[in-house]
Amino acid sequence: MKLITRFEAASHTTAELQGLYREAFNALAAAPRGSQEQRNALASFNNVRRELATRRLGF
Repeated sequence: MKLITRFEAASHTTAELQGLYREAFNALAAAPRGSQEQRNALASFNNVRRELATRRLGF
């Protein structure tokens, strides 16, 4: 999975972020343990999750 940065996540709509969240979760589950792919998926998952949380809080 391509790494999704916080800056990139902020440029997406909430609906798009929800799709990316699901995509990152699935990539994380499928990636080999300890691989670069797993690290990218985990970082992307967290970045999308944080952006969604920020929007829910209204910042």
